[in-house]
Amino acid sequence: MRTTYMAKKGEVDRKWLLIDAAGKTLGRLASEAASLIRGKHKPTFTPHVDSGDYVIIVNADKVVLSGKKLQQKKYYSHSRYPGGLKETTAGEMLAKKPARMVELAVYGMLPKNKLGNKLKSHLKVYAGSEHPHQAQQPEVYELRG
Repeated sequence: MRTTYMAKKGEVDRKWLLIDAAGKTLGRLASEAASLIRGKHKPTFTPHVDSGDYVIIVNADKVVLSGKKLQQKKYYSHSRYPGGLKETTAGEMLAKKPARMVELAVYGMLPKNKLGNKLKSHLKVYAGSEHPHQAQQPEVYELRG
């Protein structure tokens, strides 16, 4: 009788992947990055095990939003004090903190549990084209489509 393969924590082979976000649509970039971080591209994917790769995204300041999202899409934060709700448009976020905008898009596509919290540390986003992860020898990853 054949059983279903379950990856174990120590058996996982991880890579470092480098994605250039220049000219890429935010949502398509984020969904592909979340899939890579989760490990869904591997034949040994196991839903409850961290079997994904590390993802480095560079040029986050050159990401593209379609339609009128730069003016209409809003990001909210709250200080937990009465009247402490702050809202920021995508255009302002892209100008001030482009890396944060890409991080939030990818985080929204990861599971909302302990595993998802651990997977968040596998994403590294930088606004420019430089990153401090040369020692990990990242492979350049081309997005599909």
